[in-house]
Amino acid sequence: MSHSLQHVKVGDRLPPLTLAAVDRTTLARFGCASGDLNPIHIDVDFARKAGMPDVFAHGMLSMAWLGRLLTQWVPQSRLRSFGVRFQGITHLGHVITCKGQVTEIVEVNGERCARVEVATVNQYGQVKIVGDALIAIAIAIG
Repeated sequence: MSHSLQHVKVGDRLPPLTLAAVDRTTLARFGCASGDLNPIHIDVDFARKAGMPDVFAHGMLSMAWLGRLLTQWVPQSRLRSFGVRFQGITHLGHVITCKGQVTEIVEVNGERCARVEVATVNQYGQVKIVGDALIAIAIAIG
């Protein structure tokens, strides 16, 4: 799962995670699993009445994919913080790639940590979500 964290340095890139194209089934499943049944994500008639051409992905679905990117790089127990800002709508048919890069090595509460900038980008190069995470790379003893 994780590579040797003692050698993590600024500039290191996480292995990217590319998902299958967003489809209605994915949106329905995520809506049920998360409890977010907002009709804008699952009901085309509702979405059109709201001025959208069709349903679109939940922002939290893309955040969940970024969480998967992080936890494929390090164990979840190393995650100290994780936050995102939504930049654009992820539409049906978008193929999302999650990316991450170490931007800083800092000490927080006695732990050596890596700050990782994360983002989702569609197949057209449009950024949909940006954020960052703090990952413990050397855990404090005592």
